[in-house]
Amino acid sequence: MCLAVPCKVLDILPDDKASVDIGAGVRKTISLSLLKDVEVGDYVLVHAGYAISKENPEIALDILELLQEGAS
Repeated sequence: MCLAVPCKVLDILPDDKASVDIGAGVRKTISLSLLKDVEVGDYVLVHAGYAISKENPEIALDILELLQEGAS
């Protein structure tokens, strides 16, 4: 099964990369090479280290909440 996780973009980095919050304050560097017009504060779906789409913030937060409930 493949899973894409919504993450909040914290910083835009050189070379089409970004620093994102993947939950619980954990940061990860991902690639933005598949997306254009991503800005700090956007939510992106991340799969295998790549942002694959931008996500509506309300939907992203709902998904993150559901993932947290499932982990409990």
